[in-house]
Amino acid sequence: MIHHLALLLMAPVFVVQGQYVRRNTPKLEEAWGPRSGSIGQGKPLRLLLIGDSAAAGVGVEHQSQALSGHLVNELADSFQLEWNLVAESGMTTKAMSQQLVYQPRLPYDIVIASLGVNDVTQPISSMKWIEQQKVLVNQLRQRFSCQQIILTKIPPMEKFPALPHPLGWYLGNKAKSFNRQLAQWVIKEKDCDLIDINHQLGAHHMATDGFHPGPAIYQYWGEAIAQVIKSRWMLEG
Repeated sequence: MIHHLALLLMAPVFVVQGQYVRRNTPKLEEAWGPRSGSIGQGKPLRLLLIGDSAAAGVGVEHQSQALSGHLVNELADSFQLEWNLVAESGMTTKAMSQQLVYQPRLPYDIVIASLGVNDVTQPISSMKWIEQQKVLVNQLRQRFSCQQIILTKIPPMEKFPALPHPLGWYLGNKAKSFNRQLAQWVIKEKDCDLIDINHQLGAHHMATDGFHPGPAIYQYWGEAIAQVIKSRWMLEG
């Protein structure tokens, strides 16, 4: 893989650039507001959202502007929702698996996961990451009895304004490798869906830190997930 060779050749440059990014990128807070609730009318539907800083709404002020808010708003006219958000900045796939052990074994119809960006920044291969994703998905099935699991492709990190070249190029290529492995696996899993909003990501759509989604991305993301949910659950009556 080209990103493996790049890491060997340019590791010192990436270390310096990584330190610069951590030192100079503004630290935005997670969106405030409710992380669980009941809303809507229609067919009962239980949702669990899990993930990293993007799931936690970093980049906007309130959860109503974040993924959870847009998703719930899109579904409330068609479903009677019970929803819960479990998300934290810096979360990796492995860390989420460890955290879920402490979550109550409640039944959910659907689990939506936002994970991957923090994994890309770690010294982990795409094959190892997919194994961790498989562990997580099986854990979701067993712990929450969910019937649908919705994952999202890692965004094109080479487009993040906060990441200088060549670090952004390297992380972007690594993210593409992760996404290829993810797509090849998910297509075989009947209860899994994969969302791709990458073509909607532009620098002007991102948060002020140049690393997290801005309001427009959260809105599009929520609408895309809602459409996948409606296409399945409304047809099932």
